Amino acid sequence: MKKMFQSVRTKLFLTLCIVIIMIIAFLVIINNVVLESFYYYSKKNASLEAFDYINEKMNDTEFADFSIELEKLSLANHFDIIIKQQENEIYATNKDFSEDFGEIPEVKYDVEYNVFRQDDIMYSDQNVTIRKIQDKKNGVNFILLVGTLENGNTLFIRMPITLIKESVEISNKLLYLIALIAVVLGGIAITWITEKFTKPIEELNDIANKMANLDFTKKYRIHDNNDEIDALGKSINTMSIKLEDTIQQLKRNNMELERDIEEKSKIDEMRKQFISDVSHELKTPIALIQGYSEGLIENINSDEESRKFYADVILDEANKMDILVKKLLELMKLEYGEREFNDAKFDMVELIHEMIRNSKVMLEEQKVKVEFKAKGPIYVLADSFYIEQVIRNYFTNAMKNVKKVKGQKRIKISIRNREKNIVRVSVFNSGEPISEENLNRIWTRFYKVDQSRNRNRGGTGIGLALVKAIMNQYGSDFGVQNKKDGVEFYFEVKLALGEELG
Repeated sequence: MKKMFQSVRTKLFLTLCIVIIMIIAFLVIINNVVLESFYYYSKKNASLEAFDYINEKMNDTEFADFSIELEKLSLANHFDIIIKQQENEIYATNKDFSEDFGEIPEVKYDVEYNVFRQDDIMYSDQNVTIRKIQDKKNGVNFILLVGTLENGNTLFIRMPITLIKESVEISNKLLYLIALIAVVLGGIAITWITEKFTKPIEELNDIANKMANLDFTKKYRIHDNNDEIDALGKSINTMSIKLEDTIQQLKRNNMELERDIEEKSKIDEMRKQFISDVSHELKTPIALIQGYSEGLIENINSDEESRKFYADVILDEANKMDILVKKLLELMKLEYGEREFNDAKFDMVELIHEMIRNSKVMLEEQKVKVEFKAKGPIYVLADSFYIEQVIRNYFTNAMKNVKKVKGQKRIKISIRNREKNIVRVSVFNSGEPISEENLNRIWTRFYKVDQSRNRNRGGTGIGLALVKAIMNQYGSDFGVQNKKDGVEFYFEVKLALGEELG
């Protein structure tokens, strides 16, 4: 209930109803206070105007001819007129009025009825006196004008007056009825008007509430009325747009800040990881270098061949350390996104043939058969340096893990369509499958399926982590699958524009 009385619609309705009631009350007060005085004032002026009119016409017109005009004047204004001539001849428009006066009507009124009192005089001057009189015999009230015309005749004008108090009461009843009708009709009109005014206000309130909840989807519909509500609606829409833009900008700034914090945290984490990885992986080569260096210094073996062997071990371990550190740095830069790929069109088939030619000696030593069949050049769009690293890591990994199956060591490289403009490059090696638990772990840096980390087999455990970082930069698919009699590694790359795989 309290909320209902607090609404603008209810307040506006009650305010307009109160205004209507106050106007009706004011009219009733005016009716009671002013109407009677105004009524007598109007009657007095009407009788004076009639006196002036008769006085003027009596001088210009014969009395006999003027009688017709007097009859018209009497009927038009509800007057009773008597003109008493100097010879006491009487002209009257109302016979009863004439009989009441007799031969000396003014004396009869003064003496017999005793109704002319000083306080009943409404108007008086040298020629005219206007009084309120009461016919006690008939109980009727009149206004009586007694005036002396310029020709010496005496004019009597009697005007009957209704009971003014009764008229006021009737008028008040009418005003009460009008007030009731006005309140009902006004209430209906006010309800419609308040609906027209409050509906857009409620809409604006709804929009404001949504804005408070950071929902800027709803906008006020402008009605082209060019009024204050439309102006407010335009302001609300403008504020909504600006707030939405500001909040979006704040969100973007916040996201950038979070990204900066995340990158900073990532850099710190990568720095810690780098230090941990380097310290872990360099312990063995550093220990070897340290041991063999001490042996050279202490001249444990004096013969030239032994010293040369010590020096070769130190050099080999130093080279391995150099390769490891470079790969770690490259991996960190790829993972952090500091490397920019220079994509260009190149022949994938030629790249693979070149890699196989460079590995010919190792393949012959291990007696590995390589299968690669491709018809003509296949041009792809990528950075040839990094794609070569991916293929070389897959190929090197295949050579390290290839084993005889059915009496043969076999590596198979294939290129086939994956989608219209994407090809999949696969490297298969015969051998043992990778266990399910290791299928995802092999992409982690320094993780090796062979937990013994046999240094004689080479490798740093970073190759597949580099593949993952490169493919993630391209957003391309890559992975490993256990196949019959072996394992297949694969990655995908885009064909150059206009190229198709035959």
